[in-house]
Amino acid sequence: MTSARRRPHWAVAALAAALALATVAAPVAAGVFDQDAIKRVDATDQRLGQIQHDLDARLAAIEQQLKSQGLADLFNQLEQLKADVARLRGQIEVLANDVDQQQKRQRDLYVDLDTRLRKLETVPPPPAAPDAGQPPAAGSAAAALPPTPAEQKAYDAALDQFKRADYTGAITGFGAFVRQYPQSSLAASAQYWIGNAQFARRDFKGAIASQRALIQQFPDSPKVPDAMLNIASAQSELGDNAGARRTLEDLIAKYPSSDAGAKAKQRLAIR
Repeated sequence: MTSARRRPHWAVAALAAALALATVAAPVAAGVFDQDAIKRVDATDQRLGQIQHDLDARLAAIEQQLKSQGLADLFNQLEQLKADVARLRGQIEVLANDVDQQQKRQRDLYVDLDTRLRKLETVPPPPAAPDAGQPPAAGSAAAALPPTPAEQKAYDAALDQFKRADYTGAITGFGAFVRQYPQSSLAASAQYWIGNAQFARRDFKGAIASQRALIQQFPDSPKVPDAMLNIASAQSELGDNAGARRTLEDLIAKYPSSDAGAKAKQRLAIR
């Protein structure tokens, strides 16, 4: 008889029960594993869905904010700035044109005054006793003779350059005039316009030097008060307020009745 046949009935029953239990347990274990995996996948999907929902909500909020407060405001501000810039440019152009016109009127006024002064300066003085062997000094009354046609032509050419705001050309033209016609009745005026043109070019140190040369070379010229006033203006532009004040005070003391003296009083608020 085989060994299987020798087994007791209780052993066979136990073996059969074990096999039955194993048969039932296997699908149950498999079912538990699959359910856990599904639960984990579902949980992951839920988390991803929640994250996506949060992102969508945040993006929607940002878009709404940009539309209502961000880009819309920035766009409106940009458009306002563009309008302001355009308006300011227009105002600047108007002001620049006004300045140009004012400068032109000022130049014309200077030229007109210069013409009137030259007519007074060139009035022949009463005859004086001749001083043998002494030539007339520059700027003296004896030198105040009517200009020759050549002198007048050269002077007018330089003055026209000044009127056209060609200050460099005016400086060159008047400088050549002073060198060529140092005894001319127009020499002092030419020296004055050199300094005035340098001031217009913002060469304030050069303007001061030129006007001081006028005062030194032509001390009797009616241009001296204007030269002193121009010196004070140049000193002020250079930040030398103390020097400008001294020049104005000196101008008032020496030429109180001149137009330049009156302007000096106004600057110093003196009545």
